[in-house]
Amino acid sequence: MRIISPARLSECYAKHPDSKTALKLWEARIKEVSIQTLHDVKNLYNSADIIGNNRVIFDIKGNHYRIITVVVIRTQTVYIRWVGPHSEYDKINAHTI
Repeated sequence: MRIISPARLSECYAKHPDSKTALKLWEARIKEVSIQTLHDVKNLYNSADIIGNNRVIFDIKGNHYRIITVVVIRTQTVYIRWVGPHSEYDKINAHTI
């Protein structure tokens, strides 16, 4: 899959260096897969949550970090909408960001 806005990942690990390894692993794994349904994402990451409107939330590093994405299957594209620690995630609306 192709990732749009990967700079959001590096912005996160610049602020939170302990997230770098986990975010890099997520990025590498997403780039190497091809999916047919959103449930394929769930099979790849069993801790991922599908919340509607093609939005998928990934728990990273034991749920210390979250990535909010929009997954477009037709174009095999993952749009990163937000990346950050769980404490900041609790302050936003994942459905609208």
